[in-house]
Amino acid sequence: MIEINGITKAYDGIRAVDDVSLTVESGEIVTVVGTSGSGKTTLLRMINRLVEPTAGAILIDGRDNRDLPGHELRRAIGYAIQGYGLFPHRTVAENIATVPKLLGWDRRRIDTRVDELLSLFRLEPAQFRARMPHELSGGQQQRIGVARALAAEPAVLLMDEPFGALDPIIRGKAQDDLIEIQRQFSTTIVLVTHGMEEAIRLGDRIAVMDKGRLLQFTTPAEIIAHPASDFVADLVGSADRAFRLLSLSPVDDLAEPGDAQGEPIDASASLKDALSEALWSGRAALPVARHGAIVGRVTRESLIAKAGRPQ
Repeated sequence: MIEINGITKAYDGIRAVDDVSLTVESGEIVTVVGTSGSGKTTLLRMINRLVEPTAGAILIDGRDNRDLPGHELRRAIGYAIQGYGLFPHRTVAENIATVPKLLGWDRRRIDTRVDELLSLFRLEPAQFRARMPHELSGGQQQRIGVARALAAEPAVLLMDEPFGALDPIIRGKAQDDLIEIQRQFSTTIVLVTHGMEEAIRLGDRIAVMDKGRLLQFTTPAEIIAHPASDFVADLVGSADRAFRLLSLSPVDDLAEPGDAQGEPIDASASLKDALSEALWSGRAALPVARHGAIVGRVTRESLIAKAGRPQ
């Protein structure tokens, strides 16, 4: 879906992005992670030409992104930023309808799309259509910001630290929303974050940047198990590597026949969640449930053994 070929951006001879090449597959979530000043936001903004490159090319679905005027390109690409960027004097419905109106959609189609997105984000349309941004919580504003970015049904969604202003509990729910929506629409997403935890949780693949250069671009499991440099290893956190790996696998992978006492854990939950629950509750084993039915158990011993031998 997106091919970035030798892209460079220089300011006064200093390269903010330095000869970066990578490919984002259709329907994939790619997270771009790095410290402040690593070039990740500049890279993102060159995809929709909010920043023009000094050298290199970016193809979207096989077409050079310079073939269209910048404003037309941006109408075809969803864009969500930290702080939500909602228009303060427009209602929720008017905010979501921004790009469809620019594209000339008729009123019925716009209204249908607004209600569809509000429902998707579990915001009752009758209650939220006419609200103003200042009447919303931070989490609700964030959902409206993403809904607006998705309103015109873009094939590509760019996100620049969209959850950075949320507290940890709300951030986790917002991340869950994004994963669910991406699965439903198969939208290709490039998401910039400064947090490796978020990059691992959301990314099918992770691009690690430092000082404008791409250091590693691969799956979360590969980055955790085999960081390409000391910088990447520091971002991952050597002490947390085993537990980060546990977060990538479902309980189903270690479920075994047998019984256990207490509240069950769902088969789709992560092994990290299962180990946390076993340690917190002091249980040697947890029942495993699938669709509400107990299908086996997972033991604390097997979870600790898995954490101790990351592959």
